[in-house]
Parts: sequence; C-alpha cells; structure tokens
Amino acid sequence: MKHLKLSIFLFYFLTTVTQAQGLVGDDYKHELSSITKLETQNLLATLSSLVNIESGSHDAEGLILIRKEIGKKLDDLGIQYEILTNDRFPDNKMVHVRIKGKGKTKIALIAHMDTVYQKGDLAKQMFRIDEGRAYGLGISDDKAGVAVILHVLKIIKELNVDSFGELAVLINSDEEIGSNASKEKIISLGEESDLVISFEGSSVKSDYVRLSTSSIASADITVHGRASHAGASPENGRNALYELSHQILKTRDLNKIAKGVKFNWTLSNAGTVGNMIPFLATAHADIRADNSKDFDLVEDQLRKELSEHLIADTTIDLKFIRSRPSLMPTEKSLKVAQMAKSIANEIDWNLSILTVPTGGGTDAAYAQVKSKGAVIESFGLQGFGGHSKESEYVLINSIPARLYTTVRLIDEFSRSTD
Repeated sequence: MKHLKLSIFLFYFLTTVTQAQGLVGDDYKHELSSITKLETQNLLATLSSLVNIESGSHDAEGLILIRKEIGKKLDDLGIQYEILTNDRFPDNKMVHVRIKGKGKTKIALIAHMDTVYQKGDLAKQMFRIDEGRAYGLGISDDKAGVAVILHVLKIIKELNVDSFGELAVLINSDEEIGSNASKEKIISLGEESDLVISFEGSSVKSDYVRLSTSSIASADITVHGRASHAGASPENGRNALYELSHQILKTRDLNKIAKGVKFNWTLSNAGTVGNMIPFLATAHADIRADNSKDFDLVEDQLRKELSEHLIADTTIDLKFIRSRPSLMPTEKSLKVAQMAKSIANEIDWNLSILTVPTGGGTDAAYAQVKSKGAVIESFGLQGFGGHSKESEYVLINSIPARLYTTVRLIDEFSRSTD
C-alpha cells in the first residue's frame, strides 16, 4: 500500500511539473502507462454494467436504461451532458458532451450504444471474463467503445489535460440501423472538428487505426403474384415465392460486378397461411462497396435481372437505397494515424494503419462528409464476434494500450495544431 501511495504521489507531482509541456516526459509516460493499467479493472466493471443492459436499436426501454447508465457514469465524473433528440425518430436519442479546454483545437469522440441483437438474446451472452477475454452481448460492437470514451474522460479529468479548445463526445443509439436520427449531428460535428476519433473496435489478429470503411446500400424487392387454394386449384395461382426464389438465385453473384462489392440477400418472407399459393413475397439485400459509385453498376444490373421473370403475370417492385457513405483516407487522417502509431510505440504496442475497407461501414464516414480535418476509426478495443450469436469478446490486454494512446493523442494533437 505504501508503494502504491508513493506511486500516486509521484504521478500527480509529475503531472503538475510537466503540464505546461504536455504529456511528453519519459517519467510522465511511465506513470501514465501505470495509471492506464490500474484503470483496466474499472473499465471492465463499466463494461459489465453496459453489456448487461439489452439495447437493440429498436428496444426503446433498453435504450432508456443504457442512456441512464452512461449518464450516471458522467455524473460520477462531474461531467455535464445533454440528451439530443430528433423528432422524426423519438426513440433514438443521443448523449452529447462538450468539455472546454485552454487551447484552440476541437476534437470529437464518437461511439454508439445500440446493438443488432433482439430482446432476450442477453441470456445467451452474459458478461463474463475468461482467459484474457471479456465476453458479452454487443461488447465488441460497440459497448467497449463507449466504455473506452468514458474512461478516457476520467483520466483526462484526473490529470487536468486541457490542451484542447473543446472536447466533444457523441454517443448515438441508431448506428446499427443507419444512423438516420443522428447522422446530421455527426456530419455537423465532423464539420466543426479538427479531429474526429470513432470508437468501433479493431481485430483480435492485430490492432490498427482504420482510415477507410465501406459504403453501404440496400435493396428491397416485393414480388406480387396471385393467391389460390394450394390443394384444390394451385394452377390458378401465381406463386410469388417461386418467383422470388428465382430472382434471388439469379442475382447471388452480383458480388463479382466490381472489386470490393459485397452483395448478400439477408431477409425474406412469403405467404400468409400454409394452404394458399403465396401472392406476395419480399426480400432484403445488404450491399457494400469500397467506392459508392459502384452502386450504380449494382443497381443497373439488378434492375435488368428483375425484368426477366420465371412466372408470367407476376410483377416485381425494387427499392434501392444508398445509405452510409464510405470513409476515405486523407493526408490529414494519415498524419494523425502516424502520430497514434508513434504514441503506441512508446509502450511497445504495435498499431498498424489500415487504409483498405473490409466490408464494414461506420459513423466515421458521416463525420467525414463535410470535414476539413482528420477522421480516424477503430479506437475501441480489439474484439471478435460482432453481429453474431456466438461468443462476442474483447481482449483485456488491449484496454491499457487504448487508454494510453487515446489520452496522449488528444493532448499531442491539440498541442501540434495550436
């Protein structure tokens, strides 16, 4: 206990001495590294509280509970926040923080509290720790990102880091369904910020700063047929399910239309009762592309395929929606990523820079729409199993590295641009 008290005293002494020069002294870096290791258990406790609240994008009750939990954490830190709303999407609110510093640089931290899971799924993925991994529902995507932000704020407050002009935080609740309620705020935040850091996770295979994400589109088709008794007069019907199946099989290879395109039918529905020829059938496709311009190729080919029917007297309606744009590497974002990599090297942490999209799309792309600064992604924890009902987890040893790198990056970037 004596050694711990002495370490804390030296830490705060060094904080005072080096504050004017920023978080740059070797002794200070050593102490900051020690503090982030000590903070690991606290962050795991935060993760437990967040993971054990179900917060699917359409779960209004769950989203209220997790907003309250995030608000409680901010209250405990003495940090003021507000809840932002969009009248068109009343259930998907945002937690918004603005902290004033003594510099000029504006930095924004973004993450999301919603998950893709349905109510009741939590029972299959309760929070647990096993062999260096923390498991739980939505832990990688993106409750770890929320937790990292909260504990970065805690460290910044404790160390009196104030080299920035303004540090903003936005945690939204509709990322997994397209961010319709929050994207305008994210775009605005990106426009006014010198740096936006998004806290989606990275891979368990390697930790990285991501500078590129995929653009996202969707296709919905509705097949109209004709109902008839399936036993007495099936020949009088026009089977919408058969036509839908035919179209899905015809278009399953649209992945090959351009490099980086990922086209997958993910949802379908047909019929109303078991003894009726289905008169209606629907399907939904998830579409990704490295370059949003490739969606024109996909849509043109899809419309061509859908114009040729298997069953006469059926009709097909198509809705093709371009939603999330792509995040593209820029000179400014590359410079910040290199700064983050250099900072990680201080603690012998290998941080690579990812400039090629891998299929995922995030809110970082919205932040870049009008940005004149830098936007970087994947500052959550190293994780695995997002969007699955398997064992979603994060690597515990990535916690202190992420806290250290983020705190140092906020301070160093602020001082380098003022």
